[in-house]
Amino acid sequence: MTTKQAGLGLLGSLALGAIGVALLGRVGHEPLSARRRMLDALALPPPAPPPLERLRAFGAGAAPAGRLTRWLGLPPSPAVSRASRVQAARRLNRSAGLLASAVLLDSALEHHRGSFRNPAMYTPLGVSVLSLAAALHGTGDRRSGRHPFRTAVYAAAATTGLVGTGFHIYNITRRPGGFVWQNLFYGAPIGAPMAISLAGLMGSAAEHVRDDRPGRAPRIFGLPAGRMLAALSSAGILGTVGEVGLLHFRGAYHNPAMFLPVTMPPVASALLLNTALGPARRDRWFTRWWLRLTALLGFVGVGFHAYGVQRNMGGWRNWSQNLLNGPPLPAPPSFTGLALAGLAALDLLEDEPHA
Repeated sequence: MTTKQAGLGLLGSLALGAIGVALLGRVGHEPLSARRRMLDALALPPPAPPPLERLRAFGAGAAPAGRLTRWLGLPPSPAVSRASRVQAARRLNRSAGLLASAVLLDSALEHHRGSFRNPAMYTPLGVSVLSLAAALHGTGDRRSGRHPFRTAVYAAAATTGLVGTGFHIYNITRRPGGFVWQNLFYGAPIGAPMAISLAGLMGSAAEHVRDDRPGRAPRIFGLPAGRMLAALSSAGILGTVGEVGLLHFRGAYHNPAMFLPVTMPPVASALLLNTALGPARRDRWFTRWWLRLTALLGFVGVGFHAYGVQRNMGGWRNWSQNLLNGPPLPAPPSFTGLALAGLAALDLLEDEPHA
């Protein structure tokens, strides 16, 4: 190798070294945040724990539903905002208030017709008044968290309905013939006491929804509150349809409008049941509008029943007698109360679409 070639090789080596130093200097002065972003992008996810470790984590969790969610690797249920909780709870309070009002007026008329022969016949009146007061208090309460007075009253209402159903069944069995059409038509209505139980259950659900636990969607008995309320509203509507169908069958469906409360609400019940058991989705516009029509049907039914009272001998001039003969004015708004509960369930499910 000549001296000239060696000099050129030395110069080339020096140039490459200078370029390398310059590059290293540029990398050394790169902003830390950019370098961190690059490293984070290249970082691999941590390896999944072995099944035995996941099983131990499942057993050490705080709540069964949370443990199962973590063990299966599912995304956690989104937390519902406090304002949404309170709004749904107030709608449930209105539902409980409507049901309690219907029970108060209906039981007052029916038990007055029975001359309050049994002192226990005063019980649903007192419990209904307390339930209505609790519902009004809850409707105006914009705070989160349970209220001890409302919780106790709603529990008493739910128990009263169950005991009342037992009394009504006993009233039918002690009549000649027992469970025959005549006694089912004109005896103590079997399904009536369950209305106050539904008021208590809706009010208790409102207190569960108000129970503010950060980072967790509202649940009732460990299940998503929206689905539980949809199932409860569906069952309540279906039971009310059964009672209405029996009494309208007694009236021989002489007015075609008498078919409305035995055709529209069952569709609402089926839609709510599909909401409770079907796949999670956000858009339930058809169910929402059908529930609104069912709620409207409750108020329209009061007008039809008022027309039925007018058709009795003497009309409204003989109101003291004809109100007792029926049809009962306070009965139809039960559909309104249960439809409001179904709408509250839809509100909760829209806030937790993955539940």
